Amino acid sequence: MDASITTQQAQQATLAPTVKLLIGGQFVESKTTQWRNVVNPATQEVLARVPFATPEEIDAAVASGKEAFKTWKKTAIGARARIFLKYQQLIRENMAELAAILTAEQGKTLPDAEGDVFRGLEVVEHASAIGNLQLGELANNVAGGVDTYTLMQPLGVCAGITPFNFPAMIPLWMFPMAIATGNTFVLKPSEQDPMVTMRLCELALEAGVPPGVLNVVHGGEDAVNAICDHPDIKAISFVGSTKVGTHVYNRASLNGKRVQCMMGAKNHAIVMPDANKEQTLNALAGAAFGAAGQRCMALSVVVLVGEARQWIPDLVAKAKTLKVSGGTDKGTDVGPLVSCAAKDRVESLIERGIADGATLELDGRKPQVAGYEKGNFVGPTVFSGVKPGMSIYEQEVFGPVLCLASAADIDEAIAFINDNPNGNGTAIFTQSGAAARKFQEEIDVGQVGINVPIPVPVPLFSFSGSRASKLGDLGPYGKQVVLFYTQTKTVTARWFDDSTISHGVNTTISLK
Repeated sequence: MDASITTQQAQQATLAPTVKLLIGGQFVESKTTQWRNVVNPATQEVLARVPFATPEEIDAAVASGKEAFKTWKKTAIGARARIFLKYQQLIRENMAELAAILTAEQGKTLPDAEGDVFRGLEVVEHASAIGNLQLGELANNVAGGVDTYTLMQPLGVCAGITPFNFPAMIPLWMFPMAIATGNTFVLKPSEQDPMVTMRLCELALEAGVPPGVLNVVHGGEDAVNAICDHPDIKAISFVGSTKVGTHVYNRASLNGKRVQCMMGAKNHAIVMPDANKEQTLNALAGAAFGAAGQRCMALSVVVLVGEARQWIPDLVAKAKTLKVSGGTDKGTDVGPLVSCAAKDRVESLIERGIADGATLELDGRKPQVAGYEKGNFVGPTVFSGVKPGMSIYEQEVFGPVLCLASAADIDEAIAFINDNPNGNGTAIFTQSGAAARKFQEEIDVGQVGINVPIPVPVPLFSFSGSRASKLGDLGPYGKQVVLFYTQTKTVTARWFDDSTISHGVNTTISLK
C-alpha cells in the first residue's frame, strides 16, 4: 500500500465511528488501547475502528452470559421460538440496509450480500421451529413399571468465532440455534468486517433476546485464546482457516470444551462430456469467481473428462464476460478482495502457479477498474494443466483463480479428487444418472452437488464438510447442531405402588 493511502486512512480513522462491544444487553465502548481500522476494500475508505477487547471485557461478556443462563434455560421453548419469529421478520425488513453495510466493509456485490444475509435468515427461520427440533425420546415400560426417556438440555455459555467472508450468514449459523436451544452466547466476529454482524445483533435485541443472552467481543489471536481457555464457556463453533481452526480445536478440546471447526477447502467439480455445455459453463464461472473466490465452498478445481477437455477456450471466454467493479455498481459480478494483504497473497500465488509450470489461460491481475483505482481487485484467472504438487493446487487460494485438470474417464477423476485431503464440497456435471450415482457413492467428500456447483444444504439438513475440512463430529445448523448445543440426559423412572412391596431386595443389575 502506498504512503498516500496510509496517510489518508490515518486521517479518516480519527473521525471514524467506533464499533462497540455487546455485554449484558448494552453496547459499550471498549477501554482497550488496541484498535484496527475497518476499511472499504473497493476504495480504502476507513469506515470504522474496531477494538481488540481487553481480558477484563471478555471475562465480563462471559460472566454476563453465565448469569443470564440461570433464567434463560428455564424460558419456555415457545417463548424462545417467538423471539426468532420476530427476528426473521426484522431481518427481512432491514435486508437492504444489511446488504449495504456488508458490501461496504467486505466488498462482495449487493446481490451477493443479500444472498449472504438470506442464507443466514434461513437458519433463523429454522431456529423459530425449535419446538419441533429439541425433542427427546421415550420408551414406555422397559421393565415392569419402568419408563426411560431423554431430555435435551442446554449446555450453558457457548461461543462462536466467525470469518470475514460471510459476516452475516455464519454468525447467523451459530447464535440463533445456540440461543434457541436454551444456551447463552459470546460471539467474536471477524475484526475485518464486524459492522453488519453488530447490526444483526441490534436487531436480535429488538426481537426480544434478553440482556446477557447474546454478547459480542472483538479481537484477534488473544481473544480467540481467551475464548478457548475460559472455564465458563462450554462449547465453541468456529469457521475459518485450517491453521486457526486446528489451533482452536486442539486448545479448546484440551480445556474440556465441545468444539466444531469448519475449515479450509479445495473444492473440485467433474465435468463429463455429456454435460449441458452452456449451463455448466455458467455454473462453473459463478461458483469459481463469485464473491471474488472468497468462499470456503468456492469451486476452485475443475476436472475435465474426455472430450470436455476441449471446453477450455469456452470457459475462458465465459470468464472474460464477468464485470469486475465495486460491489455497489449495477451489473458487477466480481468485487474486490477483502484487504490489500489478500490481494498481494493471491497475486503471489498466481505468480507461483506460472513458475510451477501451469498454463495461465487468463490473467486477472491488475485489472483496470474505473473509479476504483485503489481497490483490491483481481479479475477472473484461469490455469490449465494444473497438477498435485503445484502451489495453486495444494493451497486454498481464496481468490478468483480457477484450476483446470483433466482425466480420461470418471474413475480417474474420482480418484484424483479422493486423493486430495480436503472434503468440504464437490460436484459433477452430467446428464447421466448412472454417472451421477457412481459419483455420489464413490466420492469421499461430505457435500455433493449433482449439476449444483455449491452444494451448501438448506437448514433442514446440516453442513457436512468432512476430512481435513472439518474437526469435530457435528456440523453447523440443522439437526446436528441441536445435538451439539445440548446435553442428552437419560432418565429411568419407576413409580411404586402397593403391589410392589413384596418384591424384596434386588441385588442384580436387572430392572425387575
